[in-house]
Amino acid sequence: MLLARLASPAVLSRVPFINLCFSQRVSGPSALDLRTFIACNTEPVSDHLTPEISLRLLTPRCRFWTQRAELWPFSDPYWAIYWPGGQALSRYLLDNPEVAKAKKVLDLGSGCGASAIAAFMSGATHVLANDIDPIAAVSIGMNCELNKIPPLLVATESLIGKTEEKWDVILLGDMFYDEELAADLHNWLTEYKRFHGSEILIGDPGRAQFTSYVAQNWLQKVIEYELPETTKKENYGLTSSTVWRFLS
Repeated sequence: MLLARLASPAVLSRVPFINLCFSQRVSGPSALDLRTFIACNTEPVSDHLTPEISLRLLTPRCRFWTQRAELWPFSDPYWAIYWPGGQALSRYLLDNPEVAKAKKVLDLGSGCGASAIAAFMSGATHVLANDIDPIAAVSIGMNCELNKIPPLLVATESLIGKTEEKWDVILLGDMFYDEELAADLHNWLTEYKRFHGSEILIGDPGRAQFTSYVAQNWLQKVIEYELPETTKKENYGLTSSTVWRFLS
């Protein structure tokens, strides 16, 4: 089942592009093909921690929810799930708009784009959604339309390790899902914080790869949210999600 694979440790396999709506193989799908595919295989949802934001997501009513994972024609659709860490970050931004207001905000590993959208709704002057999956970029654009906001800028190159551009606020939701990636993020964020002094906020529901860092003195707990029942079920018993501030 596709959902089970998404909830497991990251799977980075790639398979050929197929436009399932038209049962037609394409070597490089256009943005229109991808928009059609996303529209056919997701639905607008607002039953989460941020009902102010509607998102096109994979739900039990979508055909791929229960189909075999190998039938999904693209890389794993992390952009089609509103992960618990992202929900906590987005809720925090909407409840505390001063965090992003008049700021330059980077949403790293943006996925469905919810935190980037929340930053825009909170008054950020410049928002960049960053996700290495080009399909996520199309999904983010569609979610901007769904929420009647201008399309946000999306970068599909990895920005981890880059320190040249200064961001006032960096958001990372559910990025500490892999030990190697967690170590890379910690090293980069440490260097970035020392160089720019930016506000860095991390959303995580308590994954093992992240909790090993919690006891260290470079994190400050900001707020913890209880997750909606639907999110609890989709995430195999996780009950809450927390926003953390990255210190020096």
